[in-house]
Amino acid sequence: MFIDDELYLFQYKDGYRYNSDSLVLYDFISKLQPNGNVLDVGSGSGILGLLLKRDFSTISLTQIEVQKRHQLLTSKSAEYNKLESEVICADIREYNFDKKFDFIVSNPPFYHKGTQKSENDSLKISRHSDSLPFEELTKTISSKLKPRGSFVFCYDAKQIDTLLSILMQHKLKVNTMRLVYTKEENDASLVLIYARKSSKSLCRILPPLYMNSKEVEKIYLNSKTKSLLWEN
Repeated sequence: MFIDDELYLFQYKDGYRYNSDSLVLYDFISKLQPNGNVLDVGSGSGILGLLLKRDFSTISLTQIEVQKRHQLLTSKSAEYNKLESEVICADIREYNFDKKFDFIVSNPPFYHKGTQKSENDSLKISRHSDSLPFEELTKTISSKLKPRGSFVFCYDAKQIDTLLSILMQHKLKVNTMRLVYTKEENDASLVLIYARKSSKSLCRILPPLYMNSKEVEKIYLNSKTKSLLWEN
């Protein structure tokens, strides 16, 4: 798949900025051919949901972001790229949607307890799991999915045992998993997970993804993202 349209994303100079995690997650989700009602949780600059809307124009996209300053970025990025999205500023744990979702996607905060925190409050919320614990996120997402809905996300690979346990507690079965490595000789740094509600399928574990590979070069090429500085 080669995408002709570049995606322009507004970002703050001093705030959290999207990185390769969002791009490899976008590629992982794209291979699942998302459809129907799609919710992007913790949208930030809007990158994940807007890439999917660009490539799968028939989806009905909703994006939710707890930080007002980042919700503004998502809205402005959607408007600039002429992509339709309902952008909500709220904590997903407290917001009542008027519909259920076929796909919920997220690059959630996953820095674990004990990791040194930034002095920037916005960065703390964007990066650290104590601002949105995975168990609370999963419980909420399970309640907002359709009966056979899908939850697709990335997370710190070192926490995979906890992730699998929590997903099962909330009736989300892992269908596909892929580990991401910075280099062949390093431990896995990221895990990509596709889980479905009430699924009985066996888990498919894909070949590893190496960030220094030709495959990742192609992901960057296909995403065609461009950053724009937003100053308010």
